[in-house]
Amino acid sequence: MLTLLLLWVPAAAPIYWLGRDQNLVTILTMGLLFGEFLLLLRFWGEKVYRQPHLLNSYGLVRTRQNGLELLVGLSIGLLFVLSLFGLEGILGWLVWQQPDDRFPRVILEGLGSALLIGLAEEVVFRGWLLDELQRDYLPRVVVWADAVIFALLHFIRPLQAMLRTLPTFPALVLFGLTMVWGKQGSQGRLGLPIGLHAGLVWGYYMINVGQLVQYSGKVPDWITGVEGNPLLGVMGLLFLGVLAFWMKQRIRKYKNTSK
Repeated sequence: MLTLLLLWVPAAAPIYWLGRDQNLVTILTMGLLFGEFLLLLRFWGEKVYRQPHLLNSYGLVRTRQNGLELLVGLSIGLLFVLSLFGLEGILGWLVWQQPDDRFPRVILEGLGSALLIGLAEEVVFRGWLLDELQRDYLPRVVVWADAVIFALLHFIRPLQAMLRTLPTFPALVLFGLTMVWGKQGSQGRLGLPIGLHAGLVWGYYMINVGQLVQYSGKVPDWITGVEGNPLLGVMGLLFLGVLAFWMKQRIRKYKNTSK
């Protein structure tokens, strides 16, 4: 990780200094970081573990089953977000807005960004990190360590922002657990967690960037989500709990059928 940082900073710094579009800067720098990570991962597999195809052992395999699971996960994640906001709309907690002319572009941009984010984060956290933890620790420790590390790295920000968004942390831990259980219930393949991750990001991107909802103020923000973030609300946490329970049940079903 230190080597990755030393290689990334000199290349990313000029982009941060010269870039004016913050979204473009983020895409370029994070894309560069993930590209360097993949190159180092190849070296790591060949020189440390004598495994030239380490990504395959992580569950990133080109199979029909993995592709189908990715599409299923994408659909479930998108349906999850739409169901959450749809229920809040039915309850009168928000009002749906008419999309403008740029919404088709928002849909495509959101899908592309979501798939890249889902791929990158799942390869890092449910691929590399999970594999490294599994080599040294007990299964129960591995699952929780992976989820907590995932949450911590997504939660690091200025102190005031962390205090303001403190309810996000348990939601991020639960999200991490859900992705681990999704992989375990898929016999170690990454297609489902990548799709789930991407579907959740895509759904929220379309609603947030497309400005599709306006909250009515009938209930406090801590129910619907502080600052419009559904993970900062009770409803989002409840929905995420249902998704986590479902992924956990898939593991039990897989274990029963494999006996």
